[in-house]
Amino acid sequence: MKKLIIAAIITGMAVGANAQMVTSESIQQAEFTPENEAKTPIDYRKWIFIGSPLTPNALNDGAAAFPEFHNVYVEPSAYEHFAKTGQWAEGTQIAKELALIYQNDNDELGATYEVSGHGYQQGEFNGLELLVKDNARFPEMPGGWAFFSFGHHAPPYAKTSAAFPADSCNACHADNAETDFVFTQFYPVLRSLQK
Repeated sequence: MKKLIIAAIITGMAVGANAQMVTSESIQQAEFTPENEAKTPIDYRKWIFIGSPLTPNALNDGAAAFPEFHNVYVEPSAYEHFAKTGQWAEGTQIAKELALIYQNDNDELGATYEVSGHGYQQGEFNGLELLVKDNARFPEMPGGWAFFSFGHHAPPYAKTSAAFPADSCNACHADNAETDFVFTQFYPVLRSLQK
């Protein structure tokens, strides 16, 4: 009995230690050049996939600001930190890869009839963007969030990207994003994690 109690205590201590390991210091950091340009993230498609919003041209008078699918991924250590705390840690990386709407006799709404029914399917990749929270590196950016684009075109993407000016992305995110410049309201995966 005594051995079981000791084993339970040790197990509890290990679980507690693991819970404490995910701090902002243990977040996988983005890589930057000496000129402070972000490098293209490695293996971002293996990160945690949180969703794929779509606002097609056909539903926005032919001129949607973002007409592609947005395949959004959160770097795993940042995702785990958010899951435990409900907060985005310093160093958080969120990648967004764009995908065109699949083309196959698209109707007036831009949709197609496929085996799964009438709707929107993903076509080819068409761009890659990255959002990084780093107040130390980008103190001039609201919330410390910097936005990068590695090209709005088919791969291959650029290997590096300078941050967008603060007024190009931060203002919209500040005014409309639900959680610290991140549009958590559009991602049930993230909403389900919030305390």
